[in-house]
Amino acid sequence: MNKKRVMVAMSGGVDSSVAAYLLCRQGHDVAGVTMCLEIADKSGVPKHCGTDAVGDARKICDILQIPHHVLDFSAKLFSDVIQDFIDQYTEGRTPNPCVRCNRLLKFGSLLDYAQSCGFDFIATGHYAGIALHEGKPVLCRRIDDPKDQTYFLYSIPSSKLDKILFPLSELDKQQVREIAQDAGLPVASKPESQEICFVPDNNYRAFLRKYESFNSKPGDFVNLRGEILGTHRGISDYTVGQRKGLGIASGKPLYVLCIDKEHNRVVLGDKDELGAEALIATDVNLFMDGIPEQITAKIRYSQHDIPCKAKVGTDKKLEVRFEKAQDAVTPGQSVVLYKRELVVGGGIIEKAVR
Repeated sequence: MNKKRVMVAMSGGVDSSVAAYLLCRQGHDVAGVTMCLEIADKSGVPKHCGTDAVGDARKICDILQIPHHVLDFSAKLFSDVIQDFIDQYTEGRTPNPCVRCNRLLKFGSLLDYAQSCGFDFIATGHYAGIALHEGKPVLCRRIDDPKDQTYFLYSIPSSKLDKILFPLSELDKQQVREIAQDAGLPVASKPESQEICFVPDNNYRAFLRKYESFNSKPGDFVNLRGEILGTHRGISDYTVGQRKGLGIASGKPLYVLCIDKEHNRVVLGDKDELGAEALIATDVNLFMDGIPEQITAKIRYSQHDIPCKAKVGTDKKLEVRFEKAQDAVTPGQSVVLYKRELVVGGGIIEKAVR
């Protein structure tokens, strides 16, 4: 076996703990690292990733008899992820902060730290894999795995893939929990988080309003003809495709079709007006030299693959055209392209094309 020096990003959860355990069992030189991401509210009270995550990760490292590093990435989380989260909502978009965090923190600053400490690789507990395609490493998935996380990982630069390990690439969640149980790891039954990590109560509206840089004020609900239908609370309270919680009386169901930041308007319409034939995406990252002819796309994490065609224009933007019109193509979210199990690449949705 080729022994590797591997630093494992450990959150104190079962996935990263089992990733570290498997690498140790394979005989590699392993260390754990936990990013401390404390976010203080106006009272100065830390709200995330304090003693619990660090303490649980340290317990696992003690059991595995490996070193444990703790890095305070609070400032980086705010400057690289949270400020963008605030800015995107102010612009009427619906961001996906996990994509940005993975690219800039976990596989950016954390990878840099691991290399500065002399480690060959960084590993995580993500449900994803890396395969060779035409001699180059590309991100890949287990098809039909409900826990597949490549949707959140597509923006990792391809140049970094040869420094990344995903020890759980061939496992499902149940198998991971069984391994943890058999290994005597105390996190075997620990529940998984469902929220954005820095918004632990999942109330992003209240979170946004704590920051002075956030600016959202009431405006008009309008239809596609520009006719005023009512008053909205602020564009950040709405996302494309939303039907519930609009706070407007109507004789028929209305959906958010788009958000007009320039005029501070939320455009509403019928469900049959919601479909988009295509989308345009920016911040494109591709793992392949060209986009294959027959591919599929995801425009949301919990979604089945959508047959489509795609191309990158001279303006470096990605155009994705669907075989069938898709509802709720949401600016700020990601579109990720697949060729069966291989991740072709993806980008940030700029606009829907109707």
